[in-house]
Amino acid sequence: MTTFYKCINWILLLGYWLLIAIITLRILIKRRAVNSAMAWLLIIYILPLLGIIAYLSFGELYLGKRRVERARNMWPYTNKWLKNFNQYNQIYTTKHSNVAQSLFDLCRYRQGIPGVKGNQLQLITDTNSVIRTLINDIQLARHNIEMLFYIWQPGGLADEVAESLMTAARKGVHCRLMLDSAGSITFFRSPWVDKMRRAGIHIVEALQVNLLRMFFRRMDLRQHRKVVIIDNCIAYTGSMNLIDPRFFKKNVGIGQWIDLMVRMKGPVATTIGTIYACDWELETGQRILPAPLDNNIINLKQENNHTIQVIASGPGFSEEIIHSALLTAIYSAREQLIMTTPYFVPSDDLLYAICIAAQRGVEVNIILPLYNDSILVDWASRAFFSELLEAGVKIYQFENGLLHTKSVLVDKQLSLVGTVNLDMRSLWLNFEITLVVDGSDFGNELACIQNNYISNSRLLDITYWENRAWWKRVIERLSYFFSPFL
Repeated sequence: MTTFYKCINWILLLGYWLLIAIITLRILIKRRAVNSAMAWLLIIYILPLLGIIAYLSFGELYLGKRRVERARNMWPYTNKWLKNFNQYNQIYTTKHSNVAQSLFDLCRYRQGIPGVKGNQLQLITDTNSVIRTLINDIQLARHNIEMLFYIWQPGGLADEVAESLMTAARKGVHCRLMLDSAGSITFFRSPWVDKMRRAGIHIVEALQVNLLRMFFRRMDLRQHRKVVIIDNCIAYTGSMNLIDPRFFKKNVGIGQWIDLMVRMKGPVATTIGTIYACDWELETGQRILPAPLDNNIINLKQENNHTIQVIASGPGFSEEIIHSALLTAIYSAREQLIMTTPYFVPSDDLLYAICIAAQRGVEVNIILPLYNDSILVDWASRAFFSELLEAGVKIYQFENGLLHTKSVLVDKQLSLVGTVNLDMRSLWLNFEITLVVDGSDFGNELACIQNNYISNSRLLDITYWENRAWWKRVIERLSYFFSPFL
């Protein structure tokens, strides 16, 4: 019996070290960023069992067998649709401003579609105005309404949107609503789900959170896009979830969330509709590619004519495209670069590009919230401040709530607005959407909004920062250690 137990112990020990060796090889073979690989290896060797479980759950970007198969079947049809869409030559352009040309070329090469012109844009900064405008568009809808949000929090203004959506569905408008399972957990536990389904709204819970699913796909994948499409001619996107900021996370003590949304009218709505169709098919298996362009949209009046490129990033889409797009935009800056984000944990490449921009004479301003709802991200972001300040970057800390706007403005000409945070999760993991706009009118409007944020912020002084307490430095470095996972 003693020999038997010894054999069992040796087999278990051998299996244990073999498993660690296999995971180590997988980490090295994946050729991930060095800091990310080192972090995972340290965790696995310091906390072997927990580290292995964590890596198998969160270490690799895996959609799951069913979604991978759907993506494989989806792209041939989507690419064929895009080729047919390309026949509308009058809505495309390959000529852009000097600062925007490189980024639009990158997007055209990677996504197979040039910049789309003939669009009217409206920047909306007030949540109440967003909701009122959205409800008005819903009431005028005739054919279809598609919605996609990370968070739908019942209460206040969100309930008014739900009521208007149910009214539209009862009138025969085809309404689809896709919400992230984790972000909208409160909604899925509320009576609104049954009420809206009874009204005829097709509701889908994206990337369902379930412990059993951890064996089939990565559990922390999140559908982070915010999109509304109405009659394939009007679209919304930006940083705002479907919430009333008067009630959302009221007990956190950071103030109301400050967001920015873009309302679009024109051919770009069909481009965004294609992204929505891909998300819908990945989640449900149902194909709903948008209808052909309406002549009224093609011949839209040219006032406020904006050229737009839409970047869809996330699993199953062009790999690392948003990271490449941000780098291209930053390196295109010649005079000024303004960035706003609630969560700032950049990759080494992005950090280097931002510092180099400042060192070559570009005025670089980064606007972050002074108080954050994520303590770990808040501390991790501070680990980058010294390097940025030494390079000449100005860091502004917004004091009037949680600045949730995600925007990049280059030389008041090239604008990037959408759902992407400057952190690892948005850059490498989440399903995100970004608008790229080439135009000084839109750029100047965005600059006014960003300058308003700056006027409500405090400028971080490098002397003050370098004299901060030693224990804060320790927490920053410890938090930075986990930055590859944030």
